[in-house]
Amino acid sequence: MTETQSMLLVDDDAVLRERLARSFRERGFDVRTAGSYDEAVSLAEVESPEYAIVDLRMPGRGGLELVKALHALDERTRILVLSGYGSVATAVDAIHLGAVNFVTKPADAEDILAAFERSERDDPRVSTEGYSAPTLARAEWEHIQRVLTDCGGNVSEAARRLGIHRRSLQRKLQRFAPE
Repeated sequence: MTETQSMLLVDDDAVLRERLARSFRERGFDVRTAGSYDEAVSLAEVESPEYAIVDLRMPGRGGLELVKALHALDERTRILVLSGYGSVATAVDAIHLGAVNFVTKPADAEDILAAFERSERDDPRVSTEGYSAPTLARAEWEHIQRVLTDCGGNVSEAARRLGIHRRSLQRKLQRFAPE
């Protein structure tokens, strides 16, 4: 019988965290969960996990800081960054800090395991070959959507944070997302 592999799953979204934890437990992993940087570091100091899945955006200290801390505790821990706000620049930062891969949400256990497997096969350097930067219009649209989500859909608050008039934001939102 093979030894159970340990996993640390860190995400501030309790529903997603527990759903993923259950999926990994069903696949034979010994999963510990945390909802914040401090909680994750405390768990990793007690027992360093073989695998870690870290959400990029969390209240307080973020995922990139956690990647750095986990890597400093045990550089053998295979760390994957999970985020709803993925970009090539952030993925490169995560890899430089010690992550083995970067996956954008929504992702399930199969997506995450596949990313860990790809990282074992691929060159650990991040390749930007074939990457085409988003247009300025697309980058603006994605930024507006992130701010709007952070404001819970409140257009007036999003406009205030973006520094534009509410009606200007409403006009931008009426347009379809640029390609």
